[in-house]
Amino acid sequence: MSHVGATAHDTDTDPPPTTGRWPVLAVLCLAQFMLVLDVTVVNVALPSIGAELGLGRDALTWVVTAYALSFGGLMLLGGRIADLVGRRTAFLTGLLVFTAASLTGGLAGSAGVLIGGRIAQGVGAALMSPSALALVTTTFHGPARNRALGVWAAVGGTGSAFGVLVGGLLTDGPGWEWIFFVNVPVGAAVFAGVLALVPADAGDAHAAGAARAAGGRPR
Repeated sequence: MSHVGATAHDTDTDPPPTTGRWPVLAVLCLAQFMLVLDVTVVNVALPSIGAELGLGRDALTWVVTAYALSFGGLMLLGGRIADLVGRRTAFLTGLLVFTAASLTGGLAGSAGVLIGGRIAQGVGAALMSPSALALVTTTFHGPARNRALGVWAAVGGTGSAFGVLVGGLLTDGPGWEWIFFVNVPVGAAVFAGVLALVPADAGDAHAAGAARAAGGRPR
């Protein structure tokens, strides 16, 4: 899931990249790593989740697949939303949804809440991933863009492999809940990094202007 379609913005019309473009890439790579890791991180924890929550095989299957289905199935829509409201706005909105859903998953006491949290995680990820890719392609230009895309794809691709390892360590350590709770501080760090490093694009400005107009506030 590390390879997704970029949004339809014409990158030639975007402002030139800032001097802090490599820190931007680092923050976006961390986010993509987290999203891909969450595809497999629950696998090792399934026996513990099933025993503690009393879940059967069918429910545990949905714990795994609900995230992947909503993530993969909604990415095209997520890219379109990024076109409409702005890449940074879409990314941050998706991050808030993903982080809140992760907290919900860690606190879940029933199959319905846990599966609902996984679906919401996928919705957030579907907003974040295409927006992040679009931010990479508009932050870098020329040969640097190819290098940045290579790094972004490679880091995201390692998430699946590390998911099993991280899931095992957290399940054997603090408990299965932490395969979800760990996303909260990571999400907060990514949110702060994007706010500090990524400038608003035209779509973000248009969305903010529409919100001000709807609220009756002058620009």
